[in-house]
Amino acid sequence: MSKIAFLFPGQGSQAVGMGKDIAEQNPKAKAIFEKANEALGYDLQKLCFFGPEEELKVTYHTQPALVTTSIALLEAGKGKLPKPDFVAGHSLGEYSALVAAGVLSFEDAVYAVRQRGELMNDAVPVGQGSMAAVLGADTELIRETCEKVQKEGLSAQIANINCPGQIVISGVKEGVERVSILLKENGVKRVLPLAVSGPFHSQLMVPASERLQTVLDPITFSDALVPVVTNIDGEPKSNAKELEKALISQVYSSVQWERSIQFMIGQGVETFIEFGSGTVLTGLMRKIDRTRKTMNIFDAESLQQAIDELTRSSV
Repeated sequence: MSKIAFLFPGQGSQAVGMGKDIAEQNPKAKAIFEKANEALGYDLQKLCFFGPEEELKVTYHTQPALVTTSIALLEAGKGKLPKPDFVAGHSLGEYSALVAAGVLSFEDAVYAVRQRGELMNDAVPVGQGSMAAVLGADTELIRETCEKVQKEGLSAQIANINCPGQIVISGVKEGVERVSILLKENGVKRVLPLAVSGPFHSQLMVPASERLQTVLDPITFSDALVPVVTNIDGEPKSNAKELEKALISQVYSSVQWERSIQFMIGQGVETFIEFGSGTVLTGLMRKIDRTRKTMNIFDAESLQQAIDELTRSSV
């Protein structure tokens, strides 16, 4: 039978109403939202289901909301879907992947990402940092341009290598603007500022990563039951200590998403299933390799469709 990978989305995939349908129809999913409320001490479920959107978009609400929705969908599919050969999550989604692999308990993960959201939000004053998506440009050109701007004394670096032709840069506002200008002078046509609250996955997040270590220290990490392909290098890890270290480095390191997917393809993964709000990872997957089967599980109907399709293909 062909190999399967479970994927979990990160920030930017959130939407008001996420998880509502599955929680109403599946007791296991409902229990996850209840556990989140208990672990956080406020009504995250209400925020996911009914908003308001402005509040859901705040980093320290978005992060636990996305992890909760992904794990609720995963729990609803347990026993009906085949077990994965690999798991991976985009940025924040790595925490969902660690829950799926048995490395973290859901309660610990949702608590940790709430703290992570606050630390990332507080690391750089609002308005001082920014991010931008560079479309259709060569990775080496972007890297060289960032290095040139760094020599000018402005912080700017590659934050995400998502798929061919889609790279995100991050740094101080002036640094990202300077890189954007230089890239356009070099013929890059599309550099789009992103609506984010901080310069995520940049060196400006080092203080947040150091403080995150104190959040993770008392949390129990177990060895993974399924290899976790980590953002920092696109390599599989199962050792508890290595996976914890990867979470710390991930805060200020580039997300190697394309490399992660290519690694799993190289290992024979034919089917990629995205659990959670939105279709971001499925969209990236089509740009990396259109020949692979992709599925989205975001509500009760899409879960049932995935179960039916995988059951048919395994007969």
